[in-house]
Amino acid sequence: MMTALIILAVLVLVPALWVAVQYNAFIGLRNHIRESWSNVDTELKRRYDLIPNLVATVKGYAAHEREVFERVIELRNRCAANHGPVADQARDENELVDSLKRLFALVENYPQLKADQHFLKLQQELINTENRIQAARRFYNGNVRDYRNKRESFPSNLVAGMFSFPPVEFFSVPPSVKEVPNVDFAS
Repeated sequence: MMTALIILAVLVLVPALWVAVQYNAFIGLRNHIRESWSNVDTELKRRYDLIPNLVATVKGYAAHEREVFERVIELRNRCAANHGPVADQARDENELVDSLKRLFALVENYPQLKADQHFLKLQQELINTENRIQAARRFYNGNVRDYRNKRESFPSNLVAGMFSFPPVEFFSVPPSVKEVPNVDFAS
């Protein structure tokens, strides 16, 4: 009789303990994802703060390129206001990156602007911010990868299904600028 109770207790407690451990692991991974997303969000906000200064500096040299400036600012504002799903934010961020690339392509037509120290400082700040965004993105995506692996692997996928742990999206955005161009004052 005592042996039957021990066997019954083991058959009930071991699976219950395993489920509790798996559940807690999912909670830990979910919290890592939230924390790492806040790092990405902080760096994106830093980029949003730099963009108006960058646009204002370029605008001083290329005032007739109004459409490019308006598009960059419009996308910057849309990205700053978007706190929705990661996929939506990634879509908006990709559009912003494309518009920033057009802005930097425009800069190529203005040698005086490329040599302007204020512009170069802003561009270097943006490069540093882009590097920080990419590092935060990699950390976030690493946490998402770990969560997805656990969520999709057997037998932990049973716990994920029982407690409705939702899928999580990766965040993929290329940098808007990678390096400060060399300025040749001899030409």
